[in-house]
Amino acid sequence: MLTINGYPKQVCSGLTRREALQIGGSGLLGLSLPGVLAAEEVAGAFQNGRAKSVIFLYLFGGPSQLESFDMKPEASSSIRGPFSPIHSRTPGLQISEHLSRTANISDKICVIRTMTHPHNDHNACHYMQTGHKWTRSAADGGDVNARSTDWPAMGSVVEYLSRSAPDAHKRELPDYIYLPNKLGALQGYERTGQHAGWLGSAYNAFATNIRKRNSADNPYFRSCNDEELDFRIHGMATTKAITLDRLNRRSSLLKQFDEANKSFHKDHVYENYDRIQQRALSLVTSAKMRSAFDITKESAALRDRYGRHLFGQSALMGRRMVEAGARFVTVCWDAPDGYSWDSHIHSNHLEKHLLPGFDQTYTALITDLEERGLLDETLVVAVGEMGRTPKGTASWGRGHWSHCFPCLLAGAGIRGGILHGTSDAEAAYPADNPVSPEDLAKTIYWSLGIDPDLFIMDREDRPIPIIESGQPLKQLFG
Repeated sequence: MLTINGYPKQVCSGLTRREALQIGGSGLLGLSLPGVLAAEEVAGAFQNGRAKSVIFLYLFGGPSQLESFDMKPEASSSIRGPFSPIHSRTPGLQISEHLSRTANISDKICVIRTMTHPHNDHNACHYMQTGHKWTRSAADGGDVNARSTDWPAMGSVVEYLSRSAPDAHKRELPDYIYLPNKLGALQGYERTGQHAGWLGSAYNAFATNIRKRNSADNPYFRSCNDEELDFRIHGMATTKAITLDRLNRRSSLLKQFDEANKSFHKDHVYENYDRIQQRALSLVTSAKMRSAFDITKESAALRDRYGRHLFGQSALMGRRMVEAGARFVTVCWDAPDGYSWDSHIHSNHLEKHLLPGFDQTYTALITDLEERGLLDETLVVAVGEMGRTPKGTASWGRGHWSHCFPCLLAGAGIRGGILHGTSDAEAAYPADNPVSPEDLAKTIYWSLGIDPDLFIMDREDRPIPIIESGQPLKQLFG
Protein backbone atom coordinates (compact mmCIF):
# COMPACT_ATOMS: atom_id res chain seq x y z
CA MET A 1 0.00 0.00 0.00
CA LEU A 2 1.26 3.46 -0.88
CA THR A 3 1.55 5.79 2.09
CA ILE A 4 1.67 9.55 1.61
CA ASN A 5 2.66 11.62 4.61
CA GLY A 6 0.06 14.23 5.45
CA TYR A 7 -2.00 15.97 8.06
CA PRO A 8 -4.22 13.65 10.17
CA LYS A 9 -7.74 14.99 9.93
CA GLN A 10 -11.12 13.28 10.03
CA VAL A 11 -13.12 13.38 6.80
CA CYS A 12 -16.89 13.01 6.58
CA SER A 13 -16.64 9.26 5.85
CA GLY A 14 -15.06 8.69 9.24
CA LEU A 15 -11.66 7.93 7.73
CA THR A 16 -8.72 10.12 8.59
CA ARG A 17 -7.41 12.13 5.72
CA ARG A 18 -4.21 10.06 5.80
CA GLU A 19 -6.24 6.85 5.44
CA ALA A 20 -8.21 8.30 2.54
CA LEU A 21 -4.99 9.24 0.76
CA GLN A 22 -3.55 5.77 1.37
CA ILE A 23 -6.61 4.17 -0.19
CA GLY A 24 -6.63 6.66 -3.04
CA GLY A 25 -2.95 6.00 -3.69
CA SER A 26 -3.77 2.31 -4.03
CA GLY A 27 -6.28 3.13 -6.75
CA LEU A 28 -9.30 1.99 -4.75
CA LEU A 29 -11.03 5.35 -5.03
CA GLY A 30 -10.10 5.89 -8.66
CA LEU A 31 -7.59 8.63 -7.86
CA SER A 32 -4.38 8.97 -9.82
CA LEU A 33 -1.16 9.38 -7.90
CA PRO A 34 -0.66 12.93 -9.19
CA GLY A 35 -4.19 13.73 -8.04
CA VAL A 36 -3.52 12.36 -4.59
CA LEU A 37 -0.30 14.31 -4.32
CA ALA A 38 -1.92 17.50 -5.57
CA ALA A 39 -4.49 17.19 -2.80
CA GLU A 40 -1.68 16.57 -0.35
CA GLU A 41 0.11 19.77 -1.39
CA VAL A 42 -2.82 22.03 -0.69
CA ALA A 43 -4.32 20.47 2.42
CA GLY A 44 -2.76 21.77 5.58
CA ALA A 45 -0.05 23.98 4.08
CA PHE A 46 0.37 27.14 6.15
CA GLN A 47 -2.28 25.92 8.60
CA ASN A 48 -1.40 25.79 12.30
CA GLY A 49 2.23 26.71 11.70
CA ARG A 50 4.23 28.40 14.42
CA ALA A 51 5.40 31.00 11.89
CA LYS A 52 3.51 33.10 9.39
CA SER A 53 6.78 34.22 7.80
CA VAL A 54 10.49 33.43 7.65
CA ILE A 55 13.35 35.90 7.39
CA PHE A 56 16.40 33.97 6.22
CA LEU A 57 19.57 35.99 6.89
CA TYR A 58 22.13 34.36 4.63
CA LEU A 59 25.76 35.23 5.45
CA PHE A 60 27.48 34.05 2.31
CA GLY A 61 31.13 33.07 2.57
CA GLY A 62 31.17 31.14 5.83
CA PRO A 63 31.38 33.08 9.13
CA SER A 64 33.95 31.67 11.54
CA GLN A 65 32.47 29.80 14.46
CA LEU A 66 35.61 30.56 16.51
CA GLU A 67 35.25 34.31 16.03
CA SER A 68 31.51 34.38 16.74
CA PHE A 69 29.34 31.87 18.63
CA ASP A 70 31.61 28.92 19.43
CA MET A 71 34.73 30.49 20.89
CA LYS A 72 37.28 28.22 22.55
CA PRO A 73 39.23 30.43 24.99
CA GLU A 74 40.87 27.38 26.57
CA ALA A 75 42.22 26.07 23.27
CA SER A 76 45.78 26.57 22.10
CA SER A 77 46.84 29.89 20.63
CA SER A 78 46.81 28.37 17.14
CA ILE A 79 43.08 27.61 17.51
CA ARG A 80 41.38 30.23 19.66
CA GLY A 81 41.91 33.28 17.45
CA PRO A 82 42.60 36.95 18.17
CA PHE A 83 39.29 38.01 19.76
CA SER A 84 38.25 37.84 23.40
CA PRO A 85 35.02 36.15 24.55
CA ILE A 86 32.31 37.93 26.52
CA HIS A 87 29.42 36.54 28.54
CA SER A 88 25.88 36.57 27.20
CA ARG A 89 22.43 36.14 28.70
CA THR A 90 22.50 32.48 27.69
CA PRO A 91 24.00 30.13 30.30
CA GLY A 92 27.20 28.59 29.00
CA LEU A 93 27.46 30.84 25.92
CA GLN A 94 30.47 33.06 25.45
CA ILE A 95 30.58 34.98 22.20
CA SER A 96 32.88 37.42 20.48
CA GLU A 97 33.61 40.78 22.03
CA HIS A 98 32.47 42.27 18.71
CA LEU A 99 28.95 40.87 19.18
CA SER A 100 28.11 42.66 22.42
CA ARG A 101 24.61 43.71 21.33
CA THR A 102 23.73 40.17 20.39
CA ALA A 103 25.04 39.00 23.78
CA ASN A 104 22.50 41.32 25.40
CA ILE A 105 19.53 39.76 23.56
CA SER A 106 20.72 36.14 23.51
CA ASP A 107 17.83 35.26 25.83
CA LYS A 108 15.64 35.58 22.72
CA ILE A 109 17.86 33.34 20.55
CA CYS A 110 18.63 29.66 20.16
CA VAL A 111 22.24 29.10 19.08
CA ILE A 112 22.84 25.89 17.14
CA ARG A 113 26.57 25.19 17.33
CA THR A 114 26.62 21.94 15.35
CA MET A 115 25.47 22.60 11.81
CA THR A 116 27.42 20.14 9.68
CA HIS A 117 27.69 18.78 6.15
CA PRO A 118 30.44 17.41 3.88
CA HIS A 119 30.23 19.96 1.03
CA ASN A 120 33.28 22.03 1.87
CA ASP A 121 33.05 24.92 -0.61
CA HIS A 122 30.81 27.86 -1.45
CA ASN A 123 28.52 25.81 -3.67
CA ALA A 124 27.09 24.59 -0.39
CA CYS A 125 24.92 27.70 -0.85
CA HIS A 126 22.72 25.29 -2.83
CA TYR A 127 22.58 22.86 0.10
CA MET A 128 21.75 25.51 2.71
CA GLN A 129 19.02 27.21 0.67
CA THR A 130 17.34 24.08 -0.66
CA GLY A 131 18.02 21.32 1.87
CA HIS A 132 19.46 19.21 -0.99
CA LYS A 133 23.07 18.45 -1.82
CA TRP A 134 24.63 20.03 -4.88
CA THR A 135 25.03 17.12 -7.27
CA ARG A 136 26.99 18.46 -10.22
CA SER A 137 29.89 16.32 -11.30
CA ALA A 138 33.57 17.23 -11.48
CA ALA A 139 33.10 17.67 -15.22
CA ASP A 140 31.17 20.85 -14.50
CA GLY A 141 34.42 22.46 -13.37
CA GLY A 142 34.07 25.82 -11.71
CA ASP A 143 30.55 26.57 -12.94
CA VAL A 144 28.66 28.03 -9.97
CA ASN A 145 25.72 29.50 -11.89
CA ALA A 146 22.15 28.49 -11.19
CA ARG A 147 20.54 26.01 -13.58
CA SER A 148 16.99 24.95 -14.30
CA THR A 149 17.91 21.44 -13.11
CA ASP A 150 18.87 22.58 -9.60
CA TRP A 151 16.68 21.76 -6.62
CA PRO A 152 14.21 24.54 -5.80
CA ALA A 153 15.03 26.95 -2.99
CA MET A 154 12.91 26.71 0.15
CA GLY A 155 11.43 30.08 -0.73
CA SER A 156 10.41 28.79 -4.17
CA VAL A 157 8.65 25.82 -2.60
CA VAL A 158 6.83 28.25 -0.30
CA GLU A 159 5.84 30.38 -3.32
CA TYR A 160 4.67 27.26 -5.18
CA LEU A 161 2.48 26.05 -2.30
CA SER A 162 1.21 29.55 -1.61
CA ARG A 163 -0.26 29.79 -5.11
CA SER A 164 -2.56 26.89 -4.18
CA ALA A 165 -3.38 28.04 -0.66
CA PRO A 166 -6.96 29.09 0.15
CA ASP A 167 -5.93 32.75 0.53
CA ALA A 168 -3.93 32.88 -2.73
CA HIS A 169 -6.36 35.27 -4.41
CA LYS A 170 -5.99 37.77 -1.56
CA ARG A 171 -2.19 37.94 -1.54
CA GLU A 172 -0.82 41.19 -2.95
CA LEU A 173 2.88 40.50 -2.44
CA PRO A 174 5.08 37.69 -3.73
CA ASP A 175 5.76 35.07 -1.09
CA TYR A 176 9.45 34.63 -1.95
CA ILE A 177 11.53 37.81 -1.96
CA TYR A 178 15.33 38.09 -2.22
CA LEU A 179 17.13 41.19 -0.91
CA PRO A 180 19.16 43.22 -1.81
CA ASN A 181 20.39 41.29 -4.88
CA LYS A 182 20.38 37.80 -6.22
CA LEU A 183 23.35 35.95 -4.74
CA GLY A 184 26.38 36.60 -6.94
CA ALA A 185 24.78 39.45 -8.89
CA LEU A 186 27.27 41.99 -7.58
CA GLN A 187 30.04 39.84 -9.08
CA GLY A 188 28.24 39.39 -12.39
CA TYR A 189 26.61 35.95 -12.09
CA GLU A 190 23.84 34.15 -10.19
CA ARG A 191 24.83 31.39 -7.80
CA THR A 192 23.07 28.09 -7.45
CA GLY A 193 20.47 27.38 -4.75
CA GLN A 194 18.44 30.60 -4.74
CA HIS A 195 16.08 29.87 -7.64
CA ALA A 196 13.15 27.56 -8.32
CA GLY A 197 15.21 25.15 -10.43
CA TRP A 198 13.17 22.28 -11.83
CA LEU A 199 10.04 23.58 -10.12
CA GLY A 200 9.88 26.24 -12.85
CA SER A 201 10.94 29.86 -13.19
CA ALA A 202 7.44 31.06 -12.31
CA TYR A 203 8.40 30.37 -8.70
CA ASN A 204 11.72 32.21 -8.67
CA ALA A 205 12.20 34.89 -6.03
CA PHE A 206 11.22 38.45 -6.76
CA ALA A 207 14.63 40.03 -6.30
CA THR A 208 15.60 43.64 -5.89
CA ASN A 209 18.66 45.01 -7.62
CA ILE A 210 20.98 47.32 -5.69
CA ARG A 211 23.99 48.34 -7.77
CA LYS A 212 27.58 49.09 -6.82
CA ARG A 213 29.12 52.49 -7.56
CA ASN A 214 32.20 50.94 -9.14
CA SER A 215 34.09 47.67 -9.37
CA ALA A 216 35.96 48.23 -6.10
CA ASP A 217 32.91 49.31 -4.13
CA ASN A 218 31.59 47.37 -1.13
CA PRO A 219 28.11 48.68 -0.22
CA TYR A 220 28.00 46.34 2.79
CA PHE A 221 30.74 48.31 4.51
CA ARG A 222 29.83 51.92 3.78
CA SER A 223 26.84 54.18 4.19
CA CYS A 224 24.33 53.93 1.33
CA ASN A 225 22.14 56.81 0.21
CA ASP A 226 18.44 56.61 -0.69
CA GLU A 227 19.11 56.90 -4.41
CA GLU A 228 21.11 53.68 -4.23
CA LEU A 229 18.65 52.00 -1.87
CA ASP A 230 15.91 51.83 -4.50
CA PHE A 231 14.33 48.59 -3.29
CA ARG A 232 12.06 47.80 -6.19
CA ILE A 233 11.49 44.63 -8.12
CA HIS A 234 13.42 44.30 -11.40
CA GLY A 235 11.43 46.33 -13.90
CA MET A 236 9.35 48.19 -11.32
CA ALA A 237 11.48 51.30 -11.60
CA THR A 238 10.13 51.95 -15.10
CA THR A 239 6.48 51.78 -14.11
CA LYS A 240 6.39 55.27 -12.60
CA ALA A 241 6.85 56.73 -16.05
CA ILE A 242 4.26 54.48 -17.70
CA THR A 243 0.56 55.16 -17.28
CA LEU A 244 -1.71 52.22 -16.51
CA ASP A 245 -3.41 52.61 -19.91
CA ARG A 246 -0.05 52.48 -21.68
CA LEU A 247 1.01 49.49 -19.63
CA ASN A 248 -2.18 47.66 -20.52
CA ARG A 249 -1.69 48.43 -24.25
CA ARG A 250 1.82 47.03 -24.06
CA SER A 251 0.47 43.97 -22.31
CA SER A 252 -2.15 43.48 -25.03
CA LEU A 253 0.40 43.74 -27.86
CA LEU A 254 2.71 41.33 -26.09
CA LYS A 255 -0.18 38.91 -25.60
CA GLN A 256 -1.00 38.98 -29.33
CA PHE A 257 2.63 38.27 -30.19
CA ASP A 258 2.86 35.45 -27.67
CA GLU A 259 -0.37 33.82 -28.86
CA ALA A 260 1.01 33.67 -32.39
CA ASN A 261 4.17 31.98 -31.16
CA LYS A 262 2.46 29.59 -28.78
CA SER A 263 0.66 27.88 -31.64
CA PHE A 264 4.11 26.60 -32.62
CA HIS A 265 5.65 26.20 -29.18
CA LYS A 266 3.34 24.67 -26.61
CA ASP A 267 5.51 23.51 -23.77
CA HIS A 268 6.29 23.87 -20.09
CA VAL A 269 8.41 26.96 -20.66
CA TYR A 270 5.45 28.90 -22.06
CA GLU A 271 3.20 27.80 -19.21
CA ASN A 272 5.71 29.25 -16.77
CA TYR A 273 6.17 32.37 -18.89
CA ASP A 274 2.43 33.03 -18.77
CA ARG A 275 2.45 32.79 -14.99
CA ILE A 276 5.44 35.11 -14.73
CA GLN A 277 3.81 37.72 -16.98
CA GLN A 278 0.52 37.63 -15.12
CA ARG A 279 2.18 37.79 -11.72
CA ALA A 280 4.57 40.57 -12.74
CA LEU A 281 1.83 42.70 -14.29
CA SER A 282 -0.34 42.44 -11.19
CA LEU A 283 2.58 43.29 -8.90
CA VAL A 284 3.95 46.31 -10.77
CA THR A 285 0.49 47.87 -10.81
CA SER A 286 -0.07 47.20 -7.09
CA ALA A 287 -0.11 50.27 -4.84
CA LYS A 288 0.54 48.04 -1.83
CA MET A 289 3.62 46.60 -3.51
CA ARG A 290 5.08 50.02 -4.31
CA SER A 291 4.35 51.25 -0.81
CA ALA A 292 5.95 48.22 0.84
CA PHE A 293 9.17 48.74 -1.11
CA ASP A 294 9.45 52.43 -0.15
CA ILE A 295 11.98 52.33 2.66
CA THR A 296 11.82 56.10 3.11
CA LYS A 297 8.53 55.58 4.97
CA GLU A 298 10.61 54.40 7.94
CA SER A 299 11.87 56.93 10.47
CA ALA A 300 15.45 58.11 10.28
CA ALA A 301 16.03 56.89 13.84
CA LEU A 302 14.93 53.35 13.02
CA ARG A 303 17.00 53.27 9.85
CA ASP A 304 20.01 54.39 11.85
CA ARG A 305 19.32 51.63 14.36
CA TYR A 306 19.51 48.97 11.66
CA GLY A 307 22.61 50.58 10.14
CA ARG A 308 22.76 52.64 6.96
CA HIS A 309 24.89 50.00 5.24
CA LEU A 310 23.41 47.61 2.69
CA PHE A 311 22.83 44.67 5.03
CA GLY A 312 21.14 46.86 7.63
CA GLN A 313 18.76 48.51 5.20
CA SER A 314 18.04 45.19 3.49
CA ALA A 315 17.09 43.60 6.83
CA LEU A 316 14.79 46.54 7.53
CA MET A 317 13.23 46.00 4.13
CA GLY A 318 12.86 42.32 5.00
CA ARG A 319 10.86 43.31 8.06
CA ARG A 320 8.67 45.54 5.86
CA MET A 321 8.06 42.60 3.55
CA VAL A 322 6.87 40.20 6.25
CA GLU A 323 4.83 42.97 7.84
CA ALA A 324 3.11 43.43 4.46
CA GLY A 325 2.43 39.68 4.24
CA ALA A 326 5.32 37.96 2.42
CA ARG A 327 5.99 34.43 3.68
CA PHE A 328 9.68 33.88 2.90
CA VAL A 329 12.25 36.66 2.66
CA THR A 330 15.95 36.03 2.15
CA VAL A 331 18.33 38.84 3.11
CA CYS A 332 21.77 38.04 1.75
CA TRP A 333 25.15 39.39 2.83
CA ASP A 334 27.05 38.78 -0.40
CA ALA A 335 30.75 39.12 -1.23
CA PRO A 336 31.01 41.94 -3.79
CA ASP A 337 34.74 42.56 -3.64
CA GLY A 338 36.39 39.59 -1.96
CA TYR A 339 36.28 41.05 1.57
CA SER A 340 33.52 39.01 3.10
CA TRP A 341 32.76 36.26 5.57
CA ASP A 342 35.10 34.17 3.40
CA SER A 343 37.99 35.16 5.69
CA HIS A 344 41.04 33.34 4.31
CA ILE A 345 43.11 36.33 5.35
CA HIS A 346 42.29 38.08 8.59
CA SER A 347 41.96 41.81 8.21
CA ASN A 348 40.25 44.65 9.98
CA HIS A 349 37.11 43.93 7.92
CA LEU A 350 36.09 41.14 10.30
CA GLU A 351 36.72 43.27 13.36
CA LYS A 352 35.56 46.65 12.07
CA HIS A 353 32.79 45.79 9.61
CA LEU A 354 31.54 42.21 9.43
CA LEU A 355 30.95 41.34 13.08
CA PRO A 356 29.85 44.83 14.20
CA GLY A 357 27.64 45.20 11.11
CA PHE A 358 25.88 41.91 11.77
CA ASP A 359 25.65 42.68 15.49
CA GLN A 360 23.93 46.00 14.85
CA THR A 361 21.50 44.78 12.23
CA TYR A 362 20.59 41.45 13.79
CA THR A 363 19.76 42.94 17.18
CA ALA A 364 17.80 45.78 15.57
CA LEU A 365 15.75 43.27 13.56
CA ILE A 366 14.93 41.03 16.52
CA THR A 367 14.05 44.02 18.72
CA ASP A 368 12.00 45.73 16.00
CA LEU A 369 10.01 42.56 15.29
CA GLU A 370 9.33 42.13 19.00
CA GLU A 371 8.25 45.74 19.47
CA ARG A 372 5.79 45.40 16.57
CA GLY A 373 4.35 42.12 17.86
CA LEU A 374 5.77 40.25 14.86
CA LEU A 375 8.48 38.14 16.51
CA ASP A 376 6.03 35.50 17.74
CA GLU A 377 4.95 34.84 14.16
CA THR A 378 8.25 35.33 12.32
CA LEU A 379 11.05 32.74 12.31
CA VAL A 380 14.41 34.48 11.90
CA VAL A 381 17.25 32.25 10.68
CA ALA A 382 20.86 33.48 10.46
CA VAL A 383 23.41 31.13 8.90
CA GLY A 384 26.20 30.81 6.33
CA GLU A 385 26.99 27.85 4.10
CA MET A 386 29.90 26.69 6.28
CA GLY A 387 32.35 27.74 9.01
CA ARG A 388 36.12 28.12 9.07
CA THR A 389 39.05 25.83 9.81
CA PRO A 390 39.92 25.40 13.50
CA LYS A 391 43.57 26.19 12.93
CA GLY A 392 44.29 29.70 11.75
CA THR A 393 46.94 30.87 9.32
CA ALA A 394 49.97 33.00 10.24
CA SER A 395 47.99 36.09 9.22
CA TRP A 396 44.96 34.88 11.20
CA GLY A 397 42.75 33.85 8.38
CA ARG A 398 40.90 30.56 8.23
CA GLY A 399 40.01 28.24 5.36
CA HIS A 400 36.73 26.55 4.43
CA TRP A 401 35.26 24.21 7.04
CA SER A 402 31.75 22.77 6.65
CA HIS A 403 32.01 20.14 9.40
CA CYS A 404 30.90 22.37 12.28
CA PHE A 405 29.42 25.87 12.17
CA PRO A 406 26.71 27.95 13.89
CA CYS A 407 23.14 28.88 13.08
CA LEU A 408 20.89 31.28 15.00
CA LEU A 409 17.13 30.80 15.35
CA ALA A 410 14.71 33.27 16.91
CA GLY A 411 10.99 33.97 16.94
CA ALA A 412 7.95 31.85 16.08
CA GLY A 413 8.01 30.07 19.42
CA ILE A 414 11.75 29.30 19.47
CA ARG A 415 12.93 28.94 23.07
CA GLY A 416 15.37 31.75 23.65
CA GLY A 417 18.49 31.61 25.76
CA ILE A 418 19.34 28.03 24.85
CA LEU A 419 22.15 26.18 23.10
CA HIS A 420 21.70 23.20 20.82
CA GLY A 421 24.66 20.94 20.24
CA THR A 422 28.20 20.95 21.53
CA SER A 423 31.32 20.96 19.41
CA ASP A 424 34.60 19.28 20.27
CA ALA A 425 37.51 21.10 21.95
CA GLU A 426 38.56 22.79 18.69
CA ALA A 427 35.09 23.58 17.25
CA ALA A 428 35.99 21.17 14.47
CA TYR A 429 33.25 18.53 14.72
CA PRO A 430 29.98 18.09 16.63
CA ALA A 431 30.42 16.25 19.91
CA ASP A 432 26.65 15.75 20.12
CA ASN A 433 23.41 16.72 18.37
CA PRO A 434 24.68 17.32 14.81
CA VAL A 435 22.28 19.30 12.64
CA SER A 436 22.21 18.81 8.88
CA PRO A 437 20.91 21.22 6.24
CA GLU A 438 18.04 18.75 5.79
CA ASP A 439 17.17 19.08 9.50
CA LEU A 440 17.22 22.87 9.23
CA ALA A 441 15.07 22.89 6.09
CA LYS A 442 12.52 20.56 7.68
CA THR A 443 12.45 22.79 10.75
CA ILE A 444 11.72 25.84 8.60
CA TYR A 445 8.98 24.07 6.65
CA TRP A 446 7.42 22.67 9.81
CA SER A 447 7.41 26.10 11.46
CA LEU A 448 5.40 27.45 8.51
CA GLY A 449 2.82 24.69 8.79
CA ILE A 450 4.17 22.81 5.76
CA ASP A 451 4.47 19.06 6.22
CA PRO A 452 8.26 18.44 6.07
CA ASP A 453 7.54 15.04 4.49
CA LEU A 454 5.45 16.56 1.72
CA PHE A 455 5.75 15.39 -1.89
CA ILE A 456 5.48 17.75 -4.86
CA MET A 457 5.44 16.95 -8.56
CA ASP A 458 8.45 17.47 -10.79
CA ARG A 459 8.29 18.33 -14.50
CA GLU A 460 7.69 14.70 -15.40
CA ASP A 461 4.81 14.46 -12.89
CA ARG A 462 6.85 12.28 -10.58
CA PRO A 463 6.35 12.65 -6.82
CA ILE A 464 9.43 14.22 -5.22
CA PRO A 465 9.87 14.81 -1.47
CA ILE A 466 10.57 18.43 -0.64
CA ILE A 467 13.33 17.13 1.67
CA GLU A 468 14.63 13.59 1.42
CA SER A 469 15.95 13.01 4.96
CA GLY A 470 16.36 14.63 8.35
CA GLN A 471 13.98 15.63 11.11
CA PRO A 472 12.50 18.98 12.17
CA LEU A 473 13.96 20.29 15.42
CA LYS A 474 10.62 20.58 17.19
CA GLN A 475 12.31 20.44 20.60
CA LEU A 476 13.66 23.95 20.04
CA PHE A 477 10.15 25.39 20.14
CA GLY A 478 8.34 26.16 23.36
